[in-house]
Amino acid sequence: MDYVQISREALAETLLAAGPGRDTLCEGWRTQELAAHLYLREHRPGAAAGIALPPLAERTERRTRELAATAATRTDFAGLVDRFRREHSLISPRRLPRLAARVNLLEYFVHTEDVRRAVDEWAPRVLDADYEAALWERLVAWSALAYRSSPVGVVLVDPEGYRHVAKRSDDAVAIVGAPGELIMHASGRRTAALVTVEGSAEAIAALAG
Repeated sequence: MDYVQISREALAETLLAAGPGRDTLCEGWRTQELAAHLYLREHRPGAAAGIALPPLAERTERRTRELAATAATRTDFAGLVDRFRREHSLISPRRLPRLAARVNLLEYFVHTEDVRRAVDEWAPRVLDADYEAALWERLVAWSALAYRSSPVGVVLVDPEGYRHVAKRSDDAVAIVGAPGELIMHASGRRTAALVTVEGSAEAIAALAG
């Protein structure tokens, strides 16, 4: 099953349901900035180069806000989201399914939750087992990068008992949660991640810091 496409549709529908002007978990971004980011990332790679190249970050942020300013009304916002959902450029990773899974599955999942969890009352989505397995696979591949700067070792544990060492160290913590929740924690959305952290008080404090 194409969980990348399923995740894209879920993200687009979540954005449309929220509408423009709504808060997200991305600091400083409302829903229209997030939609602009998603569109530029896939369809205007030159404008979005600052995502990967810090010297160009200011230019990318400016282009993101310029595009977001054109999507302040519900109609214009819906048009931008629809363009993100339907269009793809010649160099879009959507043309290469394996690459799309690598670069988009976690991106779409996290940004969907960035919108869903930015309100006072939210509940985690119920995901089927195969979808959670796909998320776990991508988490395992990405986790060493996500926790590279952790001052302690990190072991990821899901409720089924699967374990993965994201960072090795004599002093380590275990982070326990469903794959989607572990992804939210690894992506820095720690206060919005439904996980438990187990380990010594010193290790837990070091991770939190």
